[in-house]
Amino acid sequence: MSAPVETEFFFPGIHQQFGFFMPDQPAWTALDGLKGFIRDAISPNLPDFVRTGLPLLKHAALLDGQWHEDGFEVVCGTQTRGKFQVMAQGKLRPDAVLLCAGSVFAGRDVELGEGVVVEAGALVKGPTIIGRYTEIRQGAYIRGDCLTGEKCVVGHTTEVKHSIFLDNAKAGHFAYVGDSILGRDVNMGAGTKLANLRFGPGNVFISVEGSRVDTGRRKIGAIFGDGVQTGCNSVTNPGSIVGPGSLIAPNTTVAPGVYGAKSIIR
Repeated sequence: MSAPVETEFFFPGIHQQFGFFMPDQPAWTALDGLKGFIRDAISPNLPDFVRTGLPLLKHAALLDGQWHEDGFEVVCGTQTRGKFQVMAQGKLRPDAVLLCAGSVFAGRDVELGEGVVVEAGALVKGPTIIGRYTEIRQGAYIRGDCLTGEKCVVGHTTEVKHSIFLDNAKAGHFAYVGDSILGRDVNMGAGTKLANLRFGPGNVFISVEGSRVDTGRRKIGAIFGDGVQTGCNSVTNPGSIVGPGSLIAPNTTVAPGVYGAKSIIR
């Protein structure tokens, strides 16, 4: 850092869900440790019949520790609140992992938690850990070195690269999330883009109370504290750190820097 700055400005209300968040370090240092954390923690569990780079020909379900291609039904309707779920022996099994026909995995180093659903047309690259009851929706693209908590959403035509989603973080529609951290209960409006590469050479610097702080990273997107919401078609510039409970208005371009808790950014 070029000047001493209170570390609280760099840890914007992000719950310490994963062990590599260090409260005495800027929050973006978690991105530096992400690859190592995933490689140490991952327990890949894709079925043997998944063919790398090729779409699944049939639905696959993980039930009671065993992968199946038959003996279950995939349902989606009122009883499942519009979500894909597995029906086996006449009972809904929300705990089952479901890989829909047409989903693609580029590599086998992927861990899927209980109740995860990967819809048709999604492409997942490893190493990646997807937490319990997370939805990877149709057309999603996970480019690897990604980590999600529980009940997250990577939505339709959303691309995620080298990023962290804490519990209940959602990027549901037409989003780009690169080298970023989403705190718990973050909700990104349709078309939100978290840009991660500045036009000029060198590292991304962030202005904080008149000081310029070197992130040490050539690529860094946004860091959202818990409960941040973004409006449709909003864009953050590299190095945007937004405190918990903040709102970003639709069609807003967010300048790099640190925004306090409960900010309204227009």
